[in-house]
Amino acid sequence: MQKIALIFGIALLLLVAGALFTAARLKPHTPPPPAAATPEVNTHPSFSLAGLDGVMRDFDEFDGRHRLLNFWATWCAPCRREIPLLKEFQAEQGDDGILIIGIAVDMMEEVQKYAEAAEFNYPILVGEMDAMAVAEQSGLVFHAMPFTMIVTRDGEFLSAHFGELHRPELNKIADILARLDAGDIDAETARNALDL
Repeated sequence: MQKIALIFGIALLLLVAGALFTAARLKPHTPPPPAAATPEVNTHPSFSLAGLDGVMRDFDEFDGRHRLLNFWATWCAPCRREIPLLKEFQAEQGDDGILIIGIAVDMMEEVQKYAEAAEFNYPILVGEMDAMAVAEQSGLVFHAMPFTMIVTRDGEFLSAHFGELHRPELNKIADILARLDAGDIDAETARNALDL
C-alpha cells in the first residue's frame, strides 16, 4: 500500500513540475503596440533571379515602370490560362506602360521548354524556392498559384491578387495606377482601391 502511495506521490509531483515548467515557458499576453500615426512605406525587397537565358536579373533594373509580378508554374493550369491575356495586356501597355514580369516557381528546363511555345513578350524570371522567397519577404501568405503582386514605379508594393487574373481586374489595375500617376490619388488610396 505504501508503495502505491509513493508511486502516486511521485506521479503527482512530476505532473505539477511539468505544469510549472510549461507555464514558465508561456509568454504573458501583452496587448499589441498602438498603430503608428503614419503608415510605413511598403517597399518591395530587392531580389535577383535568373532569366530564361540563365543570366541573373535584378528587380531594380525594372524601376521606373509600374510592375505586375506574376507568380506562375508550368504545371499550374490557371497560370497557363492567364498567360495569353497577360501577353495581350503587355502588348497594349507598350514600352512606357505597366510591365508584367513573370516569376516562374518551377525548374529552369521546364520553363525554358514551355517558353518556346508560349512566346512571352515580357520578362520571365525563374527561381523555384528562391521565387517563393521573393513573395514571402513581402509578408504575403499564399497557398496556390497564380498570384500577382502590384508594385509602383518607385518600388512600393501596393497590393496582391490571388488567383487567375481576368480583363476587368487588369483594367482596374491600369486605371488605378494611371490615377496614381496623375496625382488624383495617393498610394494609400490606390492600395485600398486595389482590394481585388
